[in-house]
Formats: sequence, structure tokens, C-alpha cells
Amino acid sequence: MNKTLDLKSIEKISKALGDPYRLKIIDAVNKQQDWMQCSCVVDMFGLAQSTVSHHVKQLIDADLLIVEKDGRNAKYIVNKEVFQAYIDFLNPFID
Repeated sequence: MNKTLDLKSIEKISKALGDPYRLKIIDAVNKQQDWMQCSCVVDMFGLAQSTVSHHVKQLIDADLLIVEKDGRNAKYIVNKEVFQAYIDFLNPFID
């Protein structure tokens, strides 16, 4: 069954994707094709850990990233089901 998103979710996703660093984070995690450690995300962009945490939190709140925690360590993977639902929402605008 395909996931459907309400307008509030669409707005959250759009806002989350509206930042260049969040787009870069999503792209990097997606290219990993598996879980990516939080420390890798921090190292990749040369940003402060708190800045990366802020951006990642926005992506998690928009349900674009799935987080798995193991003690103090966290790892992320792209929520492809939500991305597909977002694309499905936008698709009628280009037909």
C-alpha cells in the first residue's frame, strides 16, 4: 500500500528540503545505500556537531530520515517510502 501524506507533512518536508545543508545530508545518506553513522555526517561537512544535529533533527521531524540509536551512537537511513509519497503528491503538478 502506498503511503499518503497530509498537507502538514508536505509542508514539513518542503521546509526540510529547503536548506542546502539538509539536501547535502540527505544526498550523502542516500548514496551510502545503508545506514550512515552520525559521526560520518559530521566529518563529511566540516560543520559543528550541534549544527549537523539541528539539520538532522529537521530531517527526522519531517520523517525523511529514519534514526536508529545504539547508546550514544546514532545512524541514519533515508525513508524512501516518505520520499515516494512526496513525489506522488507532486507528480500531478507536472502532468
